[in-house]
Amino acid sequence: RSFTSQTDGESRLARVLREKFPRASAIKVVDISGGCGAMYEIHIESEEFREKRTVQQHQMVNQALSEEIKHMHGLRIFTSAPK
Repeated sequence: RSFTSQTDGESRLARVLREKFPRASAIKVVDISGGCGAMYEIHIESEEFREKRTVQQHQMVNQALSEEIKHMHGLRIFTSAPK
């Protein structure tokens, strides 16, 4: 699926993440629930994650999406700092 055909949910989450992680070099949001918005997979590469443990990185993402998460069944998070 191409980036131009993002669902509303994917676009909304990506927008929130871009606001919360302005130094992110890559943000990818994929609805893995078949388009119904119940479950998402998120990949973020951001300088903000440097020197932080994976659990801390994931907590940052969960906090950034705290309102959106209330309406989801699940979330898969993949984070990294730029190489």
